[in-house]
Amino acid sequence: MTYPKILALGDSLTAGYGLPAHCSFAAQLETLLRERHPHATVLNAGISGDTSAGGLARLPRLLSRLPTPPDLAIVELGANDLLRGVAPERMRANLDAILTELDRCGVPALLAGMLAPPILGGYARRYNAVFPALAQAHGAALYPFFLDGVVGDPTLTLADGVHPNARAVGIVARRILPHVEAALAASVRDAA
Repeated sequence: MTYPKILALGDSLTAGYGLPAHCSFAAQLETLLRERHPHATVLNAGISGDTSAGGLARLPRLLSRLPTPPDLAIVELGANDLLRGVAPERMRANLDAILTELDRCGVPALLAGMLAPPILGGYARRYNAVFPALAQAHGAALYPFFLDGVVGDPTLTLADGVHPNARAVGIVARRILPHVEAALAASVRDAA
C-alpha cells in the first residue's frame, strides 16, 4: 500500500488538545507513516470533549464528506465516557454502532482502548472489557490502551495534569504505529 489514508476519530487525545496542530496525534502518526509511505495521510477527526455518543453522531457526516473511503479508521473514544461516568453498556452500544457503520462502509477499524483504574471496582471491570470484546466481535484490530507508556508520568502531561504533551503524543504515535501498519496490511490481504 503506497498511499494509505487513515481517519482518526477521537476526542482531545486525538485532536491534540493544547498543542500546535503539527504535534497532534494525527499529525505525528502521519509523519511516522510517511517514513515508509511517503504520501500517507491521517485525517484528524478528533474533537476535544467528545464521547462515544458524539463520535457516533458525527461519523456518517465525516464519511460522506470524504471523496473515497479511508483505508483504515482509528477509533479512539471512551476516555470522556469514563470521566463522565457513562455506563459502560451505553459506551459499548455507541462504539458497537460506530464499528458497525465502518463495517457497512467497508472501512477496516483499529479500536484504541482505554483503561479505567482498578479503584473503580466493578465499573472498571465492565468498562475495560468493552474494547477487546468489541474488537473481537467486529474482527477489528485492537490497540489495548491508547495511553500506554505515558500515563502516570507527570513530565508527559500539560499543565492541566491530564492531557498529554507533545512528547507524550509522540510516544503514543510510535507505540501504536506497528498496530496501524499491521491493520493496513491485513486490510490489503482481506481485499485481495
